[in-house]
Amino acid sequence: MSDSVVIIPTYNEKENIENIIRAVFNLEKIFHILIIDDGSPDGTADIVKRLQQQEFSERLFLVERSGKQGLGTAYICGFRWALERGYDFIFEMDADFSHNPDDLPRLYAACVEQGADLAIGSRYINGMNVVNWPLGRVLMSYYASVYVRFVTGMKIKDTTAGFKCYRRCVLETIELDKIHFKGYAFQIEMKFTAYKCGFKLVEVPIIFINRVLGTSKMNTSIFGEALFGVLRLKWGSFFRKYPQKP
Repeated sequence: MSDSVVIIPTYNEKENIENIIRAVFNLEKIFHILIIDDGSPDGTADIVKRLQQQEFSERLFLVERSGKQGLGTAYICGFRWALERGYDFIFEMDADFSHNPDDLPRLYAACVEQGADLAIGSRYINGMNVVNWPLGRVLMSYYASVYVRFVTGMKIKDTTAGFKCYRRCVLETIELDKIHFKGYAFQIEMKFTAYKCGFKLVEVPIIFINRVLGTSKMNTSIFGEALFGVLRLKWGSFFRKYPQKP
């Protein structure tokens, strides 16, 4: 049994899924993996099922959903699954190797050794550590984080980061049914809510490498949701009482 589960949402990731699963399972620390697949027509889920049956029945798990329902709802589904099964550390990670599996133990250590309640794999804590992104996208992402910091008051350099480790108590305290965003603004909302609940957020420097295989799910509407969503988030916080860290 492991105390840690890595949640990986997928949609059409057949080029990456087996490699990312094997990379996580090759680490010295034992992690379990939960794949949340939104009905990938390319057969991503079939690859996961084969690996389950042939090699990793005790460590690899799959939830299949019908159609694309959004990143946020995939993670909420995964969080509930993990809490029900008693994991103490719950990770978010992309399937496309933009997040390096070798950094998983570093996020874990930030929680276990540095007392973080939420460890964030940060692209911007030490300058800009992004590889193979067009300059325009790097600048958009960086200044989006500056904007979010300004509006929310969080001292987090990488507010849109999606590579994270939560202590169990964070996800038990946050009212998951009140998390509304489904796209990348979901990542901001989760950090902001954890921050408002009084949890300790720690950034761990990582190098983010743009995907080599498969197709990016990023589009301009995602940034639009984040831009206006942050204002709604801050405004709503004036009228909401957040449950506090136990």
